[in-house]
Amino acid sequence: MEAVGISPSEYLTRELRRRRVAAGLTQAQLGELVFCSDSQVSAIETGAKPPTLAHLTAVDKALHTGGYFATLWDELVKGDAAPMREWIEEIEREATALRWYEHSFVPGLLQTEAYARAVFRAARVPVAELDQHVASRLERQVVLARDPSPQLFVVLDEMVVRRACGGPDVMAEQVEHLLTCAEQPHIQLHIVPLSAGVYSGLAGAFILADLPDGSRAGCVDHQLKSQTTGQPDPVVSLGVRWEAVRGEALPLGQTLDVLKEAAKTWTT
Repeated sequence: MEAVGISPSEYLTRELRRRRVAAGLTQAQLGELVFCSDSQVSAIETGAKPPTLAHLTAVDKALHTGGYFATLWDELVKGDAAPMREWIEEIEREATALRWYEHSFVPGLLQTEAYARAVFRAARVPVAELDQHVASRLERQVVLARDPSPQLFVVLDEMVVRRACGGPDVMAEQVEHLLTCAEQPHIQLHIVPLSAGVYSGLAGAFILADLPDGSRAGCVDHQLKSQTTGQPDPVVSLGVRWEAVRGEALPLGQTLDVLKEAAKTWTT
């Protein structure tokens, strides 16, 4: 079997930690030198928050590394880190509408803290990095509190609310949260019932974003990486897939009935 090394992004975060420690600085001390909080330094060093070129340039200056980190970013990491960073920081935050289909997990924008923690544990995120990953996931949700808030259309496979993630208490809280979210005027939630059997959406989760300039972007999450695209053909293809999964989903009233029944199963 071919050995798989660490990604360029992980190499960068390891180097950030190693060079800081070698310089005899705590995260708080480095934060003072680069004008950010110690929690931000920690989030970047654990990979929970993607670094920016401006931050890396400031670290180079603080640690007297002669442009080492800026060069790493430009020549090695930028292409590796770009897709998900671009999606979260540029597309998701600016979108006027998001269409999100999931067949395995509750979408990140609708996860409770306990559910998010259980998801990251299942993904075997190191314990030392767990809090930062959860904090970043919850911070991402502020997009729904934006004024004006984006319209969020969500289609979930019913197994998302039936499969245990973190135990009964976690699932009970998460399903109740979904019910609360479904009552918000800017959120539409629909469930594809188990009775639908095998359907096209089971091929994988995806997101479509409508942007202020009238364009549309898509994001597909694979096992190895996320892929973001604004190219017409893939986006049109995702639009067709959206219509297909939306056509399999229950109307709102029946969706709420499924959620209420699921909530009961996690509390008995």
